[in-house]
Amino acid sequence: MSVGLAADLPLYRPPAPRPLSPTLSLVRMLATRPRSLLSLVPAAAYRERVMRLGLSRRGILIVNDPELIRSILTNPLDIYPKNDLMVGALEPLVGRSIFVSDGAAWRRQRAMVDPAFSHMGISRAFRWMAAAMDDHEARLDRVADSGEALSLDAGMSHLTADIICRTIFSRSLEDDVSRGVFSAFAEFERSVASVDIRALLIGKPWGHVSQPRRVLDACESIRAHVRAMLEPRLAAGAREGGDIAGDLIAARDPATGEGFSLEELIDQIGVFFLAGHETTASVLTWAFFILSQRPEIVARMRVEIDAVAGSGPIELGHVKKLEFTRDVFREALRLYPPITFIPRVAAEDTVIGGFQARKGAMVMIAPWTIHRHKDLWRDADLFDPDRFSDPSQKDSVANAYLPFGQGPRVCVGAAFATIESGLILARLIRRYDIAALAPEKVKPVARLTTRPAEEIMVRWTRRA
Repeated sequence: MSVGLAADLPLYRPPAPRPLSPTLSLVRMLATRPRSLLSLVPAAAYRERVMRLGLSRRGILIVNDPELIRSILTNPLDIYPKNDLMVGALEPLVGRSIFVSDGAAWRRQRAMVDPAFSHMGISRAFRWMAAAMDDHEARLDRVADSGEALSLDAGMSHLTADIICRTIFSRSLEDDVSRGVFSAFAEFERSVASVDIRALLIGKPWGHVSQPRRVLDACESIRAHVRAMLEPRLAAGAREGGDIAGDLIAARDPATGEGFSLEELIDQIGVFFLAGHETTASVLTWAFFILSQRPEIVARMRVEIDAVAGSGPIELGHVKKLEFTRDVFREALRLYPPITFIPRVAAEDTVIGGFQARKGAMVMIAPWTIHRHKDLWRDADLFDPDRFSDPSQKDSVANAYLPFGQGPRVCVGAAFATIESGLILARLIRRYDIAALAPEKVKPVARLTTRPAEEIMVRWTRRA
């Protein structure tokens, strides 16, 4: 469906750091709190296809060339495993799960996880999404008429955590154990976020990554809560609820016929919870903030939603037909990819785009810079959902758009997140107006995901 928009309206540049020289970028990052790698990215990274980033002991290459990225992410020889700093940050939470493992261990896990996730199916998951939305709208209705300000970040995190909790365990976030998991995750995300500039610039490859005690405590709490939900089901040997937990319990290694151990199940569910709520909450936070600033985009979405679904329930079939709404989500993903950087490490001496990369060098594939690259995108810093239906942008969309990764490690939940976000956008935009209280103060930082530096406070009001 095509929905018209006045051609004389200027495109909008959402908040982002202004590109600077390498030296000024480093000074800005060191002077800014909270520290964010986004402030370290120099202006050249938005123009060059491959470049060295600053001076570091091990060397850092930023790779923006689509063909080189494809060769790195699909390399069959495991020359570019997951970066050791990222693995060290996440290992206390997700162990050696599918998100951080490499080689034979990753292939075994992927062979077991893919069927479990596929078996769950979007149509089955949609009922959990819709039920969580019913509860979320009931909460918003209670505060919409009062004028109470709410945190957009916290609201999206709670909603997506509720959806993924129902999808994994067939239980809502209002359950005491589920709330414990959510609270511990919130502490983990806050505490693991800071940039260790010393490890980044002068640390040795594959060195020990220490975490603050509060991070380790949060991880232990999350794993204990997940263990408490898994143990009764393992003891009963049941696949109750037809949910992800049940399918993972039933998953078998195609080579040996063995299932996941309890600790391996906790690892994998930690990944699903992390990827299934934090990444989606991140992009929805940015999407709703942008919509609070662009009433003409909201008007176009409402025309489409009303035409497709009317005033009745928004069903799965409706969400699949909301093309412009989906493009709003895709454009928010382009400008604010939840996984800001996809860090790899060279396992041996190699050459990338004419640049020498020694063993241990960081190879930084950055959706943040690829999605804003001046040679790859028209008006790269501007919010333009129509670029996804523009024939002139077809090659960029096909080759330079990787919010869910690429190659064999592409996110298994990409379709889930797209449907989930389409439903959330459609239902909330149809029902409410949203106003950000201090839009001029909003700026992004690279934490665990691409998040606002401070909470975005908003008011939801019922649509007139």
